[in-house]
Amino acid sequence: MNDTTRVATQEQAAQRAVLPAVDVYEDEAGITLLADMPGVPRDLLELKVEGDALSIEGGVRAQTPDQLEAIYAEVRVPRYRRTFTLSRELDTSRIDASLKDGVLTLRIPKQAHAQPRRIDVQAG
Repeated sequence: MNDTTRVATQEQAAQRAVLPAVDVYEDEAGITLLADMPGVPRDLLELKVEGDALSIEGGVRAQTPDQLEAIYAEVRVPRYRRTFTLSRELDTSRIDASLKDGVLTLRIPKQAHAQPRRIDVQAG
């Protein structure tokens, strides 16, 4: 493989991404999203909300000894990428995010007007 082919192959690999497995749970107050992103450190994780789209992207950092470069690696896709369309009932300005043990947890509350509320009835 010549240098030009190697660079082209590396650029193609950098563009590819896998979809992380995601579970979504809803309750009266909002939704919780759990995304499996093993190997993604916090500094290579990017979350963006643009309009009604939530984008999750994270890079896997290869664990190699200093001053060494892998010439062969089993992990060929070093990025996770997924986009979701969010309901307008959700309050994207109050998203809570945490990353622990390779699992990204996002809590997205519903807008106040979309949450159920109890109405007291007066007698008489």
